[in-house]
Amino acid sequence: MSLRSRSIHIAKAALTKELQLSSSVSASSVQRAWQRSLVQNNTNTSIMASSYSVDFSSVRSFSSKPEDAASEEPKDASTAKAGETAAAEETAENSESTKVAELEQQVKDLKDNLLRSLAEQENTRRIAKRDVEQARSFAIGSFAKSLLETSDNLSRALDAVPEELRHDHDHHSVLATLYEGITMTDDGLSKAFKKNGLEKFGMPGEKFDPNIHEALFEYPDPNGEAGNIGQVMKKGFMLNSRVLRPAEVGVVKAP
Repeated sequence: MSLRSRSIHIAKAALTKELQLSSSVSASSVQRAWQRSLVQNNTNTSIMASSYSVDFSSVRSFSSKPEDAASEEPKDASTAKAGETAAAEETAENSESTKVAELEQQVKDLKDNLLRSLAEQENTRRIAKRDVEQARSFAIGSFAKSLLETSDNLSRALDAVPEELRHDHDHHSVLATLYEGITMTDDGLSKAFKKNGLEKFGMPGEKFDPNIHEALFEYPDPNGEAGNIGQVMKKGFMLNSRVLRPAEVGVVKAP
């Protein structure tokens, strides 16, 4: 039901009630009252409609753009805030990734430096150990070398005694006794040499080795094998498997 119909219905009900209360009113009066009522209702309806239109316009004015703007402002603010948060998180992640990469590189460099230091220490330790062993092994090298001439002289003295007189105590007791004394001295010196790592080498019949032998001459010998040592002029000596002095020898050559 429209607003106009509702107003007319209300006015009609009021007039009917009034007619019931006052039965002495004439028909013309009723008709005039009815017309006045319609006019009044039209006026009231127009006023009410205008008031409603004002209210609606006010409602529209309050509900259109301001509310949309108010609703859009929080959205924009929340979007901007979310964007800032995401940017901050991304920056923090990038910074953290950079720091992690830098720390990993530092760890790699430190590990490499540590391994290099350990390798250098091991090399230094090995070299020092080798030097100590060599110093211990060859510390007596110069002293032993100075005694080689003494050993050579004892060997020459022994070779100077004829073989038939070396043990003739009946007719040449002094010479035989001297020979025995020189032999004992040479044996004692050889034992001292051997105890300290010094050994003689270079015997007739050995294969010639240029690393430890020094060939002074070659000669033919039908009883010897070519390439072997035939004569020893001076014995060689080794100190802890290192040649202290090569043996001076004569080598048998092929006829």
